Amino acid sequence: MDARDADLKKELDATLQARRELGDEYESALVDSFLEKVDQRIDGAVERRVRRQLAEQQMAVARDARTPKATDSFGERFGFGIVSLVLAIPLSAIGGEVGHLPGLVVAWAGIVGVNVVQAARTTPGLFGGRRRRTGQGDAWQED
Repeated sequence: MDARDADLKKELDATLQARRELGDEYESALVDSFLEKVDQRIDGAVERRVRRQLAEQQMAVARDARTPKATDSFGERFGFGIVSLVLAIPLSAIGGEVGHLPGLVVAWAGIVGVNVVQAARTTPGLFGGRRRRTGQGDAWQED
């Protein structure tokens, strides 16, 4: 920031020197020219700051989108497990009675399948491979 201030100081000194040499009749034009340069520097600084803040916000949104989050509460997952086990009793009885051992296996394969789908839905990335921390904030990286 000091280099910019030094450049601005040089511009001001040059403007004042030009005013001394040219006289009072060019004073307003010289002041307008100097103020235009100051405005350009302010506009550039504001634009850089806005771009940086926008990039930071986009990075924060991207980090939040990649962060694994549970979509359901513990109570919903626990309740689903209990209902699944309660319904497993009559399904096992029906499957075992009608289809004997193969019917029982099919019934339990369906119960396990429904629970796996529920687990995958409520825990993103559960079956998507190993994930490890990269050490930079909340970033995750696929292996």
